[in-house]
Amino acid sequence: MLSSFKPEEMDLLTKHFRLTKNTSSDRELSVPAVDLLDEAKCMTYLDRVTGIFQSPSKIVTASQFSKRYSFLMIAPSLYAMTMFNKGWDHSVQNCHIESVYQDKTWLPKVRLADLQVTQPTDGDRHEWRDQMIKSIFAGNISRIWCAISKAAKIPITVLWENTAIYVYWLYEKRMEEGSDKNQKVRIHEDFQYLLDEAPASLFGYTENPLKKYNSPKCTVSTSDQPVRIRKTCCYYYRISSNDSYCSTCPIVRR
Repeated sequence: MLSSFKPEEMDLLTKHFRLTKNTSSDRELSVPAVDLLDEAKCMTYLDRVTGIFQSPSKIVTASQFSKRYSFLMIAPSLYAMTMFNKGWDHSVQNCHIESVYQDKTWLPKVRLADLQVTQPTDGDRHEWRDQMIKSIFAGNISRIWCAISKAAKIPITVLWENTAIYVYWLYEKRMEEGSDKNQKVRIHEDFQYLLDEAPASLFGYTENPLKKYNSPKCTVSTSDQPVRIRKTCCYYYRISSNDSYCSTCPIVRR
């Protein structure tokens, strides 16, 4: 069923989840997402982004970029799906990365070529939800991760765990803020589906990557709240100015 976002809904997505309708003037670091599927173009783009992160290697660059890309593709789409019960085509062909700086920090935004909005009709939300999830993951993220893994020689498991942590954050923390009764029901149902029930085919991967990295939380000295210790290292310490590690770093834990 075709629909549209209310002004306040679109305002939230643009202010907090870096969705944009505007084209950036910085064309060097702005790119159609589909270009990243081409190995040569992907390698060139990662070389350009290396300077942003002051990265010592393409592997480190790829990991840090994948965090930015994960947020852009996951945060607005899954938030809209669960909180507003609305969605759009988030496949790689429909997404453009628009380079934006905020207080000297590179925080790119995502622009969609086609902003046609859909909503489930009565009784078909499960089918509609599968279509949304497949568009985001199998139709976009999985394909990009394969290309980046090949271009940067980075384990694809690192990229998928960088993705999973944003899904956990969205459903365990961000969505709970100001949610009403109906939204809370969808938060619980959608999160459980993504973690435990969604088939690997929706992710375009050999297994459900969100379930794979959902390890039990534990208490660590660097965090006030229990956290999941990562299974892979994201290499953040390689670009940290003071050689600091993430609170969930598996290297520190070992």
